[in-house]
Amino acid sequence: MVLLTSVWRAITHTKALDDSSGEMETSFFETVYRITYIAGWSNSDHNSFFYKLYSNTVKLLIATFMVAELWYMFTFVSTLDTVIEQLNVLLIQVMAVFRYRYMRMHEHVYKKLATSMQISKLDTSTPTRKALVEYWMKKSETYLKLMLGLGNLTLAAWFAFPLVDDIEYNLTVGMRLGVDWRRPSRYPIVYTIHIVAFHYTAFFIMVNDAIMQAHLIHLVCQYTVLADCFENILDDCEKEFKGLSRDQLVRDRRFREVYISRLGLLVEQHKKILMHTMELRKTISPPMLGQVAASSLQICFAGYQVATALTMSFIKFFMTLLFLGYNLFELFIICRWCDEIKIQSENINNALYCSGWECGVATMAGVRTRLMLVATRASKPLVLTAGGITELSLNSYSNLVKTSYSALTVLLRLRHE
Repeated sequence: MVLLTSVWRAITHTKALDDSSGEMETSFFETVYRITYIAGWSNSDHNSFFYKLYSNTVKLLIATFMVAELWYMFTFVSTLDTVIEQLNVLLIQVMAVFRYRYMRMHEHVYKKLATSMQISKLDTSTPTRKALVEYWMKKSETYLKLMLGLGNLTLAAWFAFPLVDDIEYNLTVGMRLGVDWRRPSRYPIVYTIHIVAFHYTAFFIMVNDAIMQAHLIHLVCQYTVLADCFENILDDCEKEFKGLSRDQLVRDRRFREVYISRLGLLVEQHKKILMHTMELRKTISPPMLGQVAASSLQICFAGYQVATALTMSFIKFFMTLLFLGYNLFELFIICRWCDEIKIQSENINNALYCSGWECGVATMAGVRTRLMLVATRASKPLVLTAGGITELSLNSYSNLVKTSYSALTVLLRLRHE
């Protein structure tokens, strides 16, 4: 395991890690940066001629793969089952391209978000805050592993299916290549190239999801750490004043300076986190509207394939079931962390209420105004939306799944008729 880890770190050393703002960015984004690098989508490494050549080759391979799929759909598809099968694969790929293009257009925003926790100098010195940071880092890593594990398991089933089905020459998805590849001499070559292209296309989709999840959890962590800072502001300021009671502290000039200075820093940090969240909301809103619409169709189509594949082949049933699972999980993690951002942004208000303001600190000059300012900002939770139409939350996610299920029942009824 140590050897494999060393090899992995050696072959995925990306300039993005060298340009990291510090420990916090590296801790939350290291795995994502490495996966992005190995998949050929790291913009930080384009100064290297060989990596740029590799990256452009990957992009060309994916583009050719998608064109071949579209060509097949418009020239050979005839039955409802084939249309659904082609659309199901193409939808997730097209949406990944759309999301990636939008991400590239706002690359500076994502870089700012990745460095925000380090640059804003959030206080993570106490054991509680260290535990909070560690908790969210582990959460990020766990969900990333779950997503990659489910994605790779789905790929393995897709790769195996053409080799065990009843068709002598078959590929994982329908493609038109312009040559007759259904021959013993050509099929192994075409199948291998097609598998490589499909593999890179699938990883392109997973990289998009991994980047989005990492940024969302990073924001959640910042809110939870800041809430703890607000809640324990008196305890943090008291450390330099041993032996004095709260009443004595409030009357102490130096304590008042320390408290007001720290409160001003926390207010500024809260303002910056809110600004970063609003910037992220603007950048993800349009692509997520398309993602939500596409996901509703994908869940419906994948459910249709699962229902119809059960009577045909167990392997195809297992393949389509995994694909359905990935589509559900992909949208779930985005809605899950967007919902958590809303909850944690509201929690700042609760933390402020429990900060010990009633001990007399509110009588200090400027303290009451700042407390009211933060409370006013935190009273309106930040809601991330898809195009400003639907909220990205677990409640919206459950409604979308219900809608997709209703559409699935209609499709199945049409098929039986």
